[in-house]
Amino acid sequence: MSDASLKDAVRDAYGRAALRVAAGAAPDCCRGTDCSAVEGNLYDPADLATLPDQAVLGSLGCGNPTALAELRAGDTVLDLGSGGGLDVLLSARRVAPGGMAYGLDMTDEMLTLARENQRRAGVTNAEFLKGDIEHIPLPEGSVDVIISNCVINLSADKPRVLAEAFRVLKPGGRLAVSDVIVQEDLPAAVRGDLEQWVGCVAGALEQRQFVALLGETGFEAIGIEPTRTYQIDGRVIGAFIRARKPTA
Repeated sequence: MSDASLKDAVRDAYGRAALRVAAGAAPDCCRGTDCSAVEGNLYDPADLATLPDQAVLGSLGCGNPTALAELRAGDTVLDLGSGGGLDVLLSARRVAPGGMAYGLDMTDEMLTLARENQRRAGVTNAEFLKGDIEHIPLPEGSVDVIISNCVINLSADKPRVLAEAFRVLKPGGRLAVSDVIVQEDLPAAVRGDLEQWVGCVAGALEQRQFVALLGETGFEAIGIEPTRTYQIDGRVIGAFIRARKPTA
């Protein structure tokens, strides 16, 4: 599979998911993992009650990075692969007053859904940008916190994703993401299955690979905390991944 074909497959799958949510239907959620963080009670129901139903219905993540990120008033936060906007809208409220939340997504249908959810929620300190997580359309050193929710695994060029995250973070800035990882390598048949890739499984890094790649990129204070176990003999897990860009 080429990088382009993988990206096209991901864009198509999540575009269709956004259209289903916009029509009031539940989407397929990371089809290989059944990874709905909302259904798994990883979000505070009181927080979800403040958002439009379609923002909650459109959550396709495997964790709650807004709880992990320790957001503060005045922070600038960026969500890589922001989907229907759930984590961006929650983050925007936590960084107010004075802060800003950006969501980055490559799928037009998801961006349309997220912007409508923003309008309904009445959140003004947020902006949804179109682009790839391998090419973040923000200046160097402009972001305090990067979050992401079950998206980095979908990229075919993870070193580029993490290098871009490192670039746009301010010195001392934090990476706080939820993602699917594997505790040991997966069978070749799984790694080569396009549906398993779109379903958040085939592209997942091994835990040791993720740690090594973060270190090679320049991050420090790296930590991975398993949160949920999924399928394939328990080798596929959801995890919180933390790291920090050095201050120097």
